[in-house]
Amino acid sequence: MADEWKTASAEGAEGKSWKLLEATLLAGVQEQRRARRWGIFFKLLTFLYLFGALALFSPMLDFQKSAARSASHTALIEVRGVIADQESASADNIVSSLRAAFEDPKTKGIILRINSPGGSPVQSGYIYDEVRRLRAEHAAVKVYAVITDIGASGAYYIASAADEIYADKSSLVGSIGVTAASFGFVDVMQKVGVERRVYTSGEHKAFLDPFQPQKADETQFWQSVLNTTHRQFIDSVKQGRGDRLKVEGHPELFSGLVWSGEQALALGLVDKLGSSSYVAREVIGAKEIVDYTQQDTPFDRFAKKLGASVAEHVAIWAGFSGPTLR
Repeated sequence: MADEWKTASAEGAEGKSWKLLEATLLAGVQEQRRARRWGIFFKLLTFLYLFGALALFSPMLDFQKSAARSASHTALIEVRGVIADQESASADNIVSSLRAAFEDPKTKGIILRINSPGGSPVQSGYIYDEVRRLRAEHAAVKVYAVITDIGASGAYYIASAADEIYADKSSLVGSIGVTAASFGFVDVMQKVGVERRVYTSGEHKAFLDPFQPQKADETQFWQSVLNTTHRQFIDSVKQGRGDRLKVEGHPELFSGLVWSGEQALALGLVDKLGSSSYVAREVIGAKEIVDYTQQDTPFDRFAKKLGASVAEHVAIWAGFSGPTLR
């Protein structure tokens, strides 16, 4: 009987210990849940605070911009980075900025401040056409392209639409050419022993597939696409620059080479050497500069970067890169 009582007591004590441990663990889980809830609450509160602050100060910033535009001024539009859809230097952003600058009656002149290696021929062509169209509609407002570090390829395409082009003596200017890059993995596939299987409903549908050997007729066709884009580029530059280009005796002008600002001046690729402030002050005659560059919100920039990153990785996976002005 005594042994049975001791056994029952031990079992009871063990049961109480397990219950106590269970209660402790449950209390810990509940505490973690409460901590997470409070964390979410404070994060949400911080977000609402920042959102409210942004909503409060945005009208003040707009008022300051309006005040700056109340007098005659030089409009500034940045063309910075790669010229491509969903980028800050996309045709949508640049064209919207241009229209806003031209429509402001206080705009005395417009500066396109360029620092770009180029990009999409389509986006560059859109901007080029719109600059020329707006110049024709607003003959009294001149457009000046000012190249800082680099104004190459698609960026020079855009610059050639301006009334005049300025650059620093050390700026990189030109690169009037077209490129399209890919990879070839045929030998690697054979060495690894992997068989490529691709199914198409067109004879040349997979002609850019990097896992298949190139065909002479398809390579010739693709080169014709690049040549056509290059010819369009050259025609636009000639139309924009006219007789200022020193084409005679310089066959390398449209070869894709890039020159310093000083060399570009001698070739007629730029008109003069100078900075944005110099052009605003000495050429346009309105030293007050107002930035009309359309700015994306941080959320928009994040979304665009995410989308562009996904598209880029898909293109890399497929081994394809479209024509690029470089």
